[in-house]
Amino acid sequence: MTDMQSTKEKVIAAIKETVETVVFVVVMVVIIRFFIGEIRWIPSASMHPTLIEGDRIFVERFSRFFSSPKRGDIIVFYPPDTEIKTDPLSVMERLTGFFCKDIAYIKRVIGVPGDTLEIKEFINGKFQVYINNEPIDEPYIMSADDYLSCSDGMFCGPMKIPAGNYFMMGDNRGNSQDSRFWGFLPEERVIGKAVFLFWPLNRLHIFQRPEY
Repeated sequence: MTDMQSTKEKVIAAIKETVETVVFVVVMVVIIRFFIGEIRWIPSASMHPTLIEGDRIFVERFSRFFSSPKRGDIIVFYPPDTEIKTDPLSVMERLTGFFCKDIAYIKRVIGVPGDTLEIKEFINGKFQVYINNEPIDEPYIMSADDYLSCSDGMFCGPMKIPAGNYFMMGDNRGNSQDSRFWGFLPEERVIGKAVFLFWPLNRLHIFQRPEY
């Protein structure tokens, strides 16, 4: 075997090893993101004070295979009015997270299928969410009087939430584009549930579903 042939074989072996490594990494990323979870960062103030801009959270995806979102869960999802492209490149970008530009929201589940929901504004300027004609305690919201007032075209109820759909609201009720503006969220749009905040370290904590 000549030196040139030996060098060629070494180059081919190195290329083969590199390709195999890249394929393995991509496959593992897809498996982890699709079946286990992913990391997300918070870009807006819509979930103040629970989440603030720059927070890093872990979003688990495995529970969606055997259970549905519950009231109080913090959910990452694709909003109903956003097109989800299904061409091979867009699907691969979504599965790997590389160069993915899909718009995702993070909000809290307030109404679940079968609930009758209504948002009421009182004379003193405070607001209250009613589920099945009962007010719900929401200690996580930023303020009961810092709300966007309901107007024509908004979804403030009373309304019954259909099967397979959810009513989502941000904890910062005065600054959140949520179900009040675009209606119910179909369950198939859910990406996953936020389970803990890991960065910054001084805010590290696990998200607990509130008692209603």
